[in-house]
Amino acid sequence: MGRIARLSIVASVSFLAAPWLAGAAPRKGHSVVLGGVRTVPYSKEGDPAGAAAGEDALKIRALLVDGLLKEWTTGDAHDVTDRSFVVRRVIRLNDTLPGDKPGKWVWQRGPWLLVDRVTGRVTPLKLPDYDPGVSEVSWFRDYGAYCGVTASGKSLYAVVAQVEARKPVLAKKLSAFDAENHPDPECGQTEWQREPLRVTFHPAGQSEVSYDIAPGSAVLVEDNEDEPETPDAATASKPK
Repeated sequence: MGRIARLSIVASVSFLAAPWLAGAAPRKGHSVVLGGVRTVPYSKEGDPAGAAAGEDALKIRALLVDGLLKEWTTGDAHDVTDRSFVVRRVIRLNDTLPGDKPGKWVWQRGPWLLVDRVTGRVTPLKLPDYDPGVSEVSWFRDYGAYCGVTASGKSLYAVVAQVEARKPVLAKKLSAFDAENHPDPECGQTEWQREPLRVTFHPAGQSEVSYDIAPGSAVLVEDNEDEPETPDAATASKPK
């Protein structure tokens, strides 16, 4: 094939591809930022389940996506992957009784959030047996270890949850739990060990207890934000 013929074919392919390239929208980026720290009043009266004894202030930060306030957060964030992180939500709750003057608000510690820097998506995490007043989560990779309280409120469990997994990786009873009379904190800081993968719990008034965790693959699925094509759109886009 001659040089002129080859150039003609290349030019024809480029001409045919041009409409497709022009119609392909560039991927939209998102700005996900945790703002500066501010301090708000905080008390056992305002958050019976979360405030520690003698705690009178809470440090919070705004979670901003594309410059817009999505949530208020508290504590340190933990990077799960190079694009996703977890951080604990803090809730501003209306504490006005019927007949009171409007405008009384209190802050309460809330659930953990999973934040995707690429899509800007913010998703509440459903951690098994998680109790805001008892559970202090210690993160490693996509695992969260904490002392949890069963739905009956009568048992304290050692729990290891995996982000977006349906069932906990570990759930072992530590002791009975008395909601009206229990140590504060109920458990000390949970510790992780990498090799072998092991987690150690420190329940108050008891000896520490360790469990080996069988390492598994991450179950977190990080989607892109591209919208799937509808059947009609897909049909219409096929070349004739």
